[in-house]
Amino acid sequence: MKQIFSKPLFISVAILVITLFGIAGFHYEIGYPTWLMMLFGIVIGALVVALLQLLLHYLAPWLKKIPTSIFISIATGFLALYIMRMYAFRWPTQVFYVMALIGFVCTLLLVFGIAQLIKAKNLKLGGGMIVLAIVLVALGFYGFNSLEGDPYLDEDTEIVFDESQFLSKKGIENPATLGSYEVESFTYGSGTDKKRPEYAEGVKYKTPTVDATLMLPEWEGKKKKWREKFWGFSVDSFPLNGRVHMPKGVGPFPIVLMVHGNHSMIDFSDAGYAYLGELLASQGVIAVSVDENFINAHWSGDFRGKEMPTRGWMLLKHLEQWKKWNEEEPELKGKVDLDKVALMGHSRGGEAVSIAAAFNTLDRFPDNGNEKFDFNFGIKGIITVAPTDYRYDREISLKDINYLSLQGAYDSDETSFWGMRPFHRMEYSEGFEGFKAGLYMNHANHGQFNSTWGRSDFGAPMKWLLNLEPLVSGEEQREVAKVYISAFIESVLKDNDDYLPMFQNVDLAMDWLPKEQYISQYADTQKQVLVNFEKDIDVTIDKDGVVLFAENFKVWKEKELMARDGGSQQNNALVLGWKYAEGTTDSIPKYSIALTDSIKDFTSSDTLAFSMAIGDMSELKIKNKGKKKTKTPTKGFNFSVMLVDSLGNKASVAVEEYNSLSQKIKSKFTKFKFLDKQMIGGESEIQLKSCYIPISSFLKQEDSLRLNNLKSIDFVFDKDTLGVIVLDDIGFYMKD
Repeated sequence: MKQIFSKPLFISVAILVITLFGIAGFHYEIGYPTWLMMLFGIVIGALVVALLQLLLHYLAPWLKKIPTSIFISIATGFLALYIMRMYAFRWPTQVFYVMALIGFVCTLLLVFGIAQLIKAKNLKLGGGMIVLAIVLVALGFYGFNSLEGDPYLDEDTEIVFDESQFLSKKGIENPATLGSYEVESFTYGSGTDKKRPEYAEGVKYKTPTVDATLMLPEWEGKKKKWREKFWGFSVDSFPLNGRVHMPKGVGPFPIVLMVHGNHSMIDFSDAGYAYLGELLASQGVIAVSVDENFINAHWSGDFRGKEMPTRGWMLLKHLEQWKKWNEEEPELKGKVDLDKVALMGHSRGGEAVSIAAAFNTLDRFPDNGNEKFDFNFGIKGIITVAPTDYRYDREISLKDINYLSLQGAYDSDETSFWGMRPFHRMEYSEGFEGFKAGLYMNHANHGQFNSTWGRSDFGAPMKWLLNLEPLVSGEEQREVAKVYISAFIESVLKDNDDYLPMFQNVDLAMDWLPKEQYISQYADTQKQVLVNFEKDIDVTIDKDGVVLFAENFKVWKEKELMARDGGSQQNNALVLGWKYAEGTTDSIPKYSIALTDSIKDFTSSDTLAFSMAIGDMSELKIKNKGKKKTKTPTKGFNFSVMLVDSLGNKASVAVEEYNSLSQKIKSKFTKFKFLDKQMIGGESEIQLKSCYIPISSFLKQEDSLRLNNLKSIDFVFDKDTLGVIVLDDIGFYMKD
């Protein structure tokens, strides 16, 4: 026994293991003294190393009987798999090794079976092993693929829409309908591109290069070496390459620049927005898809967001070129209205357009003042499609610009609706005539907004883990983009107000869209927000001295809303939870907003508006008999909104009379739910829905209601006896 534990090698290993266990125990905080936890760790470490040494010591004679070749083969296989797992096949550890073990068993059966047949020793055994291996592989593939699908479809409640309210019923044309203009398509660029003839001899107009040295100092090392070898140019000579879809006509035409996001730089992304370019051009808008592939990801390295300012700056340099053509190029002179510009970006391109809009009004580059800016183009709106909002280390807050963001709930790349963070940061000056809007769509992924990126948001082998079956088709997803982006351009660059209602409420455009779940959010300067829960931590007072009161709630709190991965949505909201017995009218929960003397006249108001979402039912902490948990429903809760004036006159309207109830959209990104939790986060995240109740509906209930002297706005939860709801941005829209 002494010899087992006295060897220098064992003592060295034991000291290391026991020391590490002691350190782990010291930092394992469960309420006991740290010295005691460290001692506990040391004891555990000593026991583990001693038991393993004894176990292997007594197993050694048996292990010696196993041929060395078997140990070598197993070690070779394990090390090879480990290397592959670390550097190539980066599946989550538990999935990778379980699959590898299953694969090993099947391969072993197949190889031994073939060997039996070749040697003609036991044909039945050999054949049986081969058949078993094939059956196991087939069952494995079938079982693996059967894990796809949407497990939440059974929870969905089909919503019935009032078709008479569709915009199409009012004679408004689907914005995704091709216009009357003939379209000319061409490219411009350096004329020297090594990889793409359309930017070499195929260009219609040659453009100068731009020096991005001060914008992207991270162009160095192997990223520099291999990119320059592939592209043939350096950071001091970035090309201005673009794919143009132009309406035939005199002009001047509004212009939209569209830019892709991060993707493999050798799988060119800029052709993927032709579906938008052709549509917009047919409607009288110049659409340009900008090439920024050369700063995209490559095996030699990703700039990890350091390139974000360059992505935005390049858009402005393209506009500079268009300004020059507009003044000097005979065929393009006077073609462009540079006071009517919109920028559309996808993924990192979505963050880039916000950066470009911010840089547009600056004199110098914030990260290096030696780079001078002189842009000041008439950028009226930006569109962000499945955008990032965290790559650039400066948080961009915009002011007085129209904004639209689109996001899919099955986006495995940008798994949260980051486009709503710029929405919440956006500020509007009094008198600015514009709006901001967001649209959240179920079963839409990241890549299908680009026609070349495809259904999988990951490359192989990671994409084999994705749950792709629930996704809408690429054509359906791009149809949503066409409808909303075209409508936005009509509203912002052509002053066409016909489409504004669909940004306020997606239900009005449902006959133009694929049959799916959508959540729309909207705000403009016509809305007077009374309560937004951003001011402080006092749940009884909001801005301007508005007093807040709640009764009969089990949950009453204001909190920061979180994304599914735990990141901040940069927005605070109210959470209310209730539970009461049927028929107990004295227990009905009510949330009241008591108005001050300075804020009580709403004679000029047109609509009561607020945002809402289904909350988390677990906040109620209901103790159920048995193990079954209380589920959070997908269909929202109905309740009443009551206006009360100073004379006690009251009028109450149910939310469902004018709104489809807020839905909970849940996603299953991968084939395994446990992987969703590890890789992505929660099955859902709170996305608020903008809701509206016409003031006229209150006056129908009580025509003596004095709008010039309102006392309170009450939210009365008298329709459902149990629920949790999130409310935000409560206020009134004023009449035009």
